[in-house]
Amino acid sequence: MEDTDAPRTVRRSLSPSRAGDFQTCPLLYRFRTIDKLPEPADPVMVRGTLVHAVLEDLFGEPAPGRTLDRAVELLPAEWEALRVAEPRLAELFSADQVVDETAWLASCVDLLGRYFGMEDPRYLEPSAREERVSYRLDSGVAFAGIVDRIDIAPDGRIRVVDYKTGRSPDPRFEDKAIFQMRFYALVIWRTRGVLPTLLQLMYFGDGSILTYEPDEQELLATERKLIALWSAIERAVEVRDFPPRKSGLCAWCAHQALCPEFGGTPPEMPVFELVDVSQAS
Repeated sequence: MEDTDAPRTVRRSLSPSRAGDFQTCPLLYRFRTIDKLPEPADPVMVRGTLVHAVLEDLFGEPAPGRTLDRAVELLPAEWEALRVAEPRLAELFSADQVVDETAWLASCVDLLGRYFGMEDPRYLEPSAREERVSYRLDSGVAFAGIVDRIDIAPDGRIRVVDYKTGRSPDPRFEDKAIFQMRFYALVIWRTRGVLPTLLQLMYFGDGSILTYEPDEQELLATERKLIALWSAIERAVEVRDFPPRKSGLCAWCAHQALCPEFGGTPPEMPVFELVDVSQAS
């Protein structure tokens, strides 16, 4: 029987998403990572997950068969598998929702069509798809995430590819997107010993591609930033204080009702302990 009085474990691990949460709003980081509060299914995010799954499977097909028609054929089975894995997705198309499932699936087809206008997967052989990459510092904290695609050229050059089903960001906000890619490039460099040559963000929403060529100094700076960020998280854990940080992003937050910035009261913080990834169950 599970010991309900035992502290829950929180991995000493940082992903691009959780790093972004803490930088955006420490309270959001707490809600998602420590409290593990549920969030309603978001049709935009689920659409992204579904399109990613279709592309992952598409690259498992023989090269000549990687066509748009085949990608569309894979869509219903991938959607069914996703619904089975996450029953909460049924709420997306319940009677009281305004999202129409047929139109939503058609928008997935549109995004796949946009992808095929950007590159031809018949002429690509990825080294890895949806690969979890991770490395751990001597301090015990791990930097980890899932890379959509890693391409390796015959001469050993590495391209890191990330799919985005939304539109490309305003140039003023490109650095936030590039930070995620620097994160992945850093982990690949540390684990493979090879500095990725190119980071590529593919935005299916408008068919644009954002590319970036990292260098060692930039990745070392990214590593220092992540170490400092984790130190800030540990300090917040020590004093049990994760303050809210109000911004324009609050409009999309699922936890406004619990946020002091909107008159709410956060739940009592659960008892937890930080553990190394190797120790977490």
